[in-house]
Amino acid sequence: MLFTKEHFTIFTIDTLEERMAQIRAQIQPIFQQIGNAALPLFEEQCHAPFYLHIAQHRRRTVYPPAETWAGIGPNKRGYKMDAHFQIGINADYVFVWLSVIDQPKNQQEIATSWLEAPDLFSSLPADFVISQDHTKYDVVPLSEWPTTLLRLKTVKKSECQIGKIFPIAQIEDVTLPEILAVYEALLPLYLQRSGINEMEKIES
Repeated sequence: MLFTKEHFTIFTIDTLEERMAQIRAQIQPIFQQIGNAALPLFEEQCHAPFYLHIAQHRRRTVYPPAETWAGIGPNKRGYKMDAHFQIGINADYVFVWLSVIDQPKNQQEIATSWLEAPDLFSSLPADFVISQDHTKYDVVPLSEWPTTLLRLKTVKKSECQIGKIFPIAQIEDVTLPEILAVYEALLPLYLQRSGINEMEKIES
């Protein structure tokens, strides 16, 4: 067992200090465990070193975070400058994403490379979903991928996260192999994205 229903109650804690203390004590060790298991998978498939970046929320001074997450990518300095993998939790569900958020420089190229690979989307599991805004909990069906990617290509502030969510009711049955299976299913999309060869050269 990784996450439990009790982990979701952390997001009902009112103060920043107390909520962050519980995130550090209860949730971040799970992110580390998942990251330790996922890094060899990414490195083997992508032939490049990968790094786990656990969000610390240091910029927050008053309001506690409504969610917390870790990003995984091939850049030691950070993860948001390219498509990257995420594991995270909010008050409603645990999420496992391949993410393009916060306007990376190669956003248009990523969208184009994915639009040119419809077979990769048809091969994804039927229970995968898309998030079009990482600041909101709403998701849309996987079938919305063409519209989402066209917007990602043409609208600078658009976003795309593809993967699977695990609601509270299911969470105590979710295992580490299940989470790794989501990442494995998303790897062909990650490898398809434009610029992977350049990124590997930079990080090698």
